[in-house]
Amino acid sequence: MISIITNPVERYRFVKFAIVGSIGALVDFGIANLLIHIFNTSLVLAGTISFVCAILSNFTLNRYWTYPDSRSKPVIHQLVMFGIVNLAGLVIRVPILKYLEPLLENFFAVLPFQLPAFSPSVYADNLTLAIAIVIVMFWNYFVNRYWTYSDVKL
Repeated sequence: MISIITNPVERYRFVKFAIVGSIGALVDFGIANLLIHIFNTSLVLAGTISFVCAILSNFTLNRYWTYPDSRSKPVIHQLVMFGIVNLAGLVIRVPILKYLEPLLENFFAVLPFQLPAFSPSVYADNLTLAIAIVIVMFWNYFVNRYWTYSDVKL
């Protein structure tokens, strides 16, 4: 964490990682909402599928844009490492989706006023997903930076 603060190159990489993560979040939210609201899929299943799609998007963008100097590891080896880190992130994510979403849906359902446009479940699904994404992003950044992309100089 200190290198992000003190090293301008690392700070720039972190910004690129965050941009890639934002694109991944759009992929994640888009696919999750499509699966939930068009195909009537549960949040846990939709969130898992959308997470895998976001991983593939993030790996590609991180490998070729954020860490273009990370070429000492074969792409398949690095994808497996990235996948392992993100699989651990999924283990962090699924309980958040499973247990936080009903609490938030109840919260939105009992508000003294109803929010316009969407049902309480839409707000709960998306807020739960946002919270899970933020928590898992920190895990993913630090472990990927110091393991998956360890061949990149600080």
